[in-house]
Amino acid sequence: MSEFDLLIKNVRVASASADVFDGDIAVKDETIAAVAPSIDANRAAALVDGQGKLAFPGAVDAHQHWGIYNPYREDVVTESRAAAQGGVTTGINYTRTGQYYLNEGGPYEQFLPKVLAACEGRAHIDYAFHVAPMSRQHIEELPLIAEKFGVTSFKIFMFYGGFGLHGASSSQRDFLMLGEDEHYDFAHFEFVMRGIQRLREEQPELADQISLSLHCETAEIMRAYTQLVQTEGVLTGLEAYSAARPPHSEGLAIAIAAYLAHETALPNINLLHLSSAKAMEAALTMQQAFPHINFRREVTIGHLLADYHTAAGVGGKVNPPLRSADDVEALWEHLLAGDIDWVVSDHACCKDEMKFGHGEDRDDVFMAKSGFGGAEYLLPGLVGAGLKRGLSERRIAQLTSWNPAQRFGLPNKGDIAVGFDADIALVDPTQSTVIRPDDSESTQEYTPFDGFTLESVVTDTFVRGHHVFADGRIVGDPNGRYVARGNSDASS
Repeated sequence: MSEFDLLIKNVRVASASADVFDGDIAVKDETIAAVAPSIDANRAAALVDGQGKLAFPGAVDAHQHWGIYNPYREDVVTESRAAAQGGVTTGINYTRTGQYYLNEGGPYEQFLPKVLAACEGRAHIDYAFHVAPMSRQHIEELPLIAEKFGVTSFKIFMFYGGFGLHGASSSQRDFLMLGEDEHYDFAHFEFVMRGIQRLREEQPELADQISLSLHCETAEIMRAYTQLVQTEGVLTGLEAYSAARPPHSEGLAIAIAAYLAHETALPNINLLHLSSAKAMEAALTMQQAFPHINFRREVTIGHLLADYHTAAGVGGKVNPPLRSADDVEALWEHLLAGDIDWVVSDHACCKDEMKFGHGEDRDDVFMAKSGFGGAEYLLPGLVGAGLKRGLSERRIAQLTSWNPAQRFGLPNKGDIAVGFDADIALVDPTQSTVIRPDDSESTQEYTPFDGFTLESVVTDTFVRGHHVFADGRIVGDPNGRYVARGNSDASS
């Protein structure tokens, strides 16, 4: 009987805890059993020649949206396949009650089992969930959500109470499926924070991994500026959408969120998909103002790769919007300066018919739905563009794997080191490829990155040592598992 199940030889190990080095990686019982300069191939049952490629810890994509626009049972299969293409081995997905997802309201005690059942046995990568407390009942359920379902991270959508997912709306109560006596507003956000902090105090052993993420945009600013942009009629396309949801809307929301965190003594705050120089300015200013708050700052690969002029049309509509070329450069400057904690995809597969509707003007950005996929470009996009700009392999491993794994309570994920899950992505930085939507495993028929050149290529992805992506295609049956966090035994 072989000592190891798998040996990946001849790679440049891009660890999160060390500078890149030449070596081999041995796998036993789904975990990394050895990392060394040279390991005898005869000790392993299976051998993969890495051919000198970079071996990164599989990406922990901490911001995905399986099931938002398509049925969970379908989306989990296809979008986890797309994730594996991008070197993603764990996807942490946001879910909530209300319209989209399951199109149901009610308690999470009834909602989450349906989500988990729809995912079980269908994913090609490991997965976990963040949950959004939308009602008073959900705040009361926080201990149950953590203990029974292994969810220790939560979310607030700051603009939902007064503005639609895709644009101005007067029916947000219906969208959120809330009763007449419920309000999704700043007061609710405060009570969510107090509930999460109470959970941290009741479960001190989990306190470090219990956190709140916020989508920071301000409904009142967006409503006014949307009217201005549409009335003036000067701007079009994605530039018009950015002006209608201006960067200072992000900055104001960040300031409000930060003060509420200070008021409620909730220290673990994640500021999601920061898209602009002003958003970063606000985030860093709030860090200085409230040094006792443990902020984490997130950007998406989409906001790093595309601006509102270079993206391939209205398919690039997303919240917060793609911004100017200057904002893209500002994000890269902050990334290189160490101001950003992780990079994600914000993957939300929105098929052509859903995105653009039936016979509607495909160029009308205000009619199109928000969101797009992109997990398949996460690691190759960041490696290709990042190495050129001076981002180190070690820093890339931290941004895509180690940092989110640590924040969100995934102690077995995030690095290439003995004892960690054998989640590994092989990346060839000498290859390049032109993005075409037909090449993606996603069911989305378009991409805002159509025609972009990726200056590195993921050639192989391993999830707990299982070879799930090889030679440009998905291999094997779905082997992904639900990863419960905290003290829960809910993992499948």
